[in-house]
Amino acid sequence: MTEQTLWYGFIAVIILLYVRKLLINRSIPQYSPTELQQKLKETSDIVLLDVRTNQERMSGTIKGSIHIPLHELSRKLDELNKYKSKEIVCYCATGRRSLSAAAKLRKQKFSTASLKGGIAEWNFQNRH
Repeated sequence: MTEQTLWYGFIAVIILLYVRKLLINRSIPQYSPTELQQKLKETSDIVLLDVRTNQERMSGTIKGSIHIPLHELSRKLDELNKYKSKEIVCYCATGRRSLSAAAKLRKQKFSTASLKGGIAEWNFQNRH
């Protein structure tokens, strides 16, 4: 193998990983704050999961949410088993980490979604 062939292979792997992540993220429902508020009014089968850090959570939260930081999610999955029959809507500061959390949970057969724009968008929408 030449160095050029290795380089092309490396680029191909990076592109494939990116496309895979994009496809996984597209398969996860993303609710706007308005959509999520409506769903919360209509059903009790939703659990809000805050995946921000402890420090971030101290700045404010969505009432009734549970908290498991993203970096602790893999080892705290057992805490979520009682919610297997509900949809877990993950949120973070801006919506990026919550997609990762939702994807991790989906691999474990949870029903998941993400809050589009995170708590920043939630707070913005609820000011008006």
